[in-house]
Amino acid sequence: MSQRSADLRLGRYSGVRQIYLLTSVVNGRQPLFTNWRTGRLVVEEFRRAQQAGIAESLAWVVMPDHFHWLVELREGTLGMLVRRVKSGSALAIMRSGHTPLRVWQKGYHDRAVRREEDLQAVARYIVANPLRAGLVKRVGDYPLWDAVWL
Repeated sequence: MSQRSADLRLGRYSGVRQIYLLTSVVNGRQPLFTNWRTGRLVVEEFRRAQQAGIAESLAWVVMPDHFHWLVELREGTLGMLVRRVKSGSALAIMRSGHTPLRVWQKGYHDRAVRREEDLQAVARYIVANPLRAGLVKRVGDYPLWDAVWL
């Protein structure tokens, strides 16, 4: 069975040039990324996906136990993109000395974002997550976020 048909069985459709808000959660909701250096390993996988031409990052935040990523899919499927980020970051996290048996929960959440929507408002919502969670008093005080509209 092709990956595309497996994705469709799960009710997912991946559209190239479509913008998505992706969320993935750490296994058991463990706050693995309270150490910002560990969180940067996830960020590095976002960058690798962009450098490979698979995705264009528009905004992201890595929270202590999950990430939100506003991304334009450039090639492949969402499943391929998320697997690449999760497996690459899990390997890097294990190599860095953190040795959880499983870094990520299975699956991910995705929401297609229409181009008519205010993408900057979606990005602001994403990067304000640390404020809403009470982790910082100003967005700029949180080390694990970025947006193309800076």
